[in-house]
Amino acid sequence: MRVGCHIDGVCLNNLSYADDMVLLSASVCGIRSLLKKCEEYATQHGLMYNAKKSQYMVFESKSGGRHIEVPILQLNSVPLERVHTFKYLGHILTPDLKDNMDIERERRALSARANMIFRRFGKCAKEVKITLFRAFCNTFYTCSLWRNYTKRAYGALRVQYNDAFRVLMGLSRSCSASTMFAEARVHCFWTIMRRRAASLVQRVRDSPNNILKMIAGRLDCRYMLYCCGLHAPSYRIDS
Repeated sequence: MRVGCHIDGVCLNNLSYADDMVLLSASVCGIRSLLKKCEEYATQHGLMYNAKKSQYMVFESKSGGRHIEVPILQLNSVPLERVHTFKYLGHILTPDLKDNMDIERERRALSARANMIFRRFGKCAKEVKITLFRAFCNTFYTCSLWRNYTKRAYGALRVQYNDAFRVLMGLSRSCSASTMFAEARVHCFWTIMRRRAASLVQRVRDSPNNILKMIAGRLDCRYMLYCCGLHAPSYRIDS
């Protein structure tokens, strides 16, 4: 079925993971065709889609698209709800494709994990606290997908990460972040971001998937260029 979005000649109209499915199309007619195909497939194979939990989002063009009226979309004769934020596999999506909300989600999650470690293990040995910090605070879930964000949102997460380590280790708020991470042999914020980006780029390039091969093969792909740009020489000093 050739209905959907086309990138470099590759048709991309659905992304499926376990029992979650995402349909992609550049037009309302395309989405309706895909929904109809899903209904037919479900009927033939004895499956059922949960129309009440199904929603749709309209991604904005450069000129904006939040206030564009979209005809009613239905699945099994049930109208679908239009949303402006959606969490897919733990990652928050917005119509403008900015990552500020997802970064804020991770900042709050980091704060909760750091506070939990401090409350339960604040009196443990230094080595124990460092091990726990590495295990619980170095994840930054889906951070390798972040590209379109404000300095304020990104900076707030970095400050949260630095302060979480200071509080856990009983250090002064004014101490150098670069020094404290080096002495504890813990990755700093920038190192984590570079490692996550490099890991994703490597997995995309090694993947046998045709869609990922297409992305990896595009030398002008903005996301791949962004990930590679994170490894450019810099002389940042954290505080």
